[in-house]
Amino acid sequence: MQLPSDADRSGRELGAEELELLREVIESGILNCTRGTQVAALEAEFAARYGVPYCRAVCSGSAAIHAAIAAIDPEPGDEVITSPVTDMGAITPILYQQAIPVFADVDPVSLNVTPETVAARITPRTRAVVVTHLFGNPCDVPGILRVTAPRGIPVIEDCAQAYLASFGGRLAGVMGAIGAFSLQQGKHITAGEGGLVITSDAARARRVRLFSDKAWGYGDPAPDHYFLALNCRMTELQGAVARAQLRKLDAFVERRRRSAAQLSHLLAELPGITLPAAAPGAVHSFWRYCLSVDPEAIRGGAEALGAAIAAEGIRCQPRYIRKLAFECELFVRQHTYGNSRWPFSLRPETPNPPWDRRFYPGAARGLDRILVLPWNEKYTAEHVEFIASALKRAVGKLAVCQRPVSTR
Repeated sequence: MQLPSDADRSGRELGAEELELLREVIESGILNCTRGTQVAALEAEFAARYGVPYCRAVCSGSAAIHAAIAAIDPEPGDEVITSPVTDMGAITPILYQQAIPVFADVDPVSLNVTPETVAARITPRTRAVVVTHLFGNPCDVPGILRVTAPRGIPVIEDCAQAYLASFGGRLAGVMGAIGAFSLQQGKHITAGEGGLVITSDAARARRVRLFSDKAWGYGDPAPDHYFLALNCRMTELQGAVARAQLRKLDAFVERRRRSAAQLSHLLAELPGITLPAAAPGAVHSFWRYCLSVDPEAIRGGAEALGAAIAAEGIRCQPRYIRKLAFECELFVRQHTYGNSRWPFSLRPETPNPPWDRRFYPGAARGLDRILVLPWNEKYTAEHVEFIASALKRAVGKLAVCQRPVSTR
């Protein structure tokens, strides 16, 4: 069986609704959002869906994080706490804004930062915390806020993979100071590329809007370029597709949750496997379906299990990312602006803790064990049964012993 893929039409629901709004844009002849209507409408509709007053659409998910960091406006050398298990596009904006990423360890099963791991990294230089809701499984933002709020440290939520995920009845993206989303090809909804930034803070909303448009004060009595900023505007073409996709978002997420629940039911007794589950009070939105594989129970661990089901046509991804963020060349060589090592050169002392996986046991263990299964809204019951059968066969061949599966 060939599974639907979000890399192409087989796993993406794009059709008449998107074409109709694209036709409106083409017929208007206005492709730029500064004079068009689609991006402005997308911003209003997304803000309404999330119950916040402000939304800014930008050109990518990385640009959304960048605009959020810029809205916090760190001083050179300030620290921003983040996760070592995330896309580099969520980390480099910290460096571009002259701040230094400080990595908090993660829970070894969810691979999310926790209140405890964030608290352990806070120093007098901490300017913000970026929490990544990995795979659609929301972090304990209320718990993290109990750590950060008394210190006046804002929390930015990276919701690129977590549309409509929630914790304690509140949507991911509205619990912290700023929420950032991605519209990249493989996300819950897509415009190919694109990003969205939401907030309830008027001052931060203005700074996000300015930063994404060269800091030019459109509509101001005496507009000027107020500070150093980029052009991260979204086009009307992206806005049109994203608007049509937004109207389908709730249905997409519901389908993902339904098929994920089916797979969890089918795998409930599988030995050596920990199934994905949100924390009490949290609701997962399943950007991907991720298993944690015990190498003591499954010979070869996640790599061997992944290879076995890949041979049956399931394009899975052991480890998610090949190495922890600080093990990438960018951090090892501190290759940023020419040979300056800026902003690392502002802090010549050894990072505390050092960039060594021995100091990140949760991240190291979790990354070694994770097996990321592809997931999208076009999975049917038959697709899920096919995946479950392949996993059961593979575990049957690789299992060291039989024991009940954890559903933590």
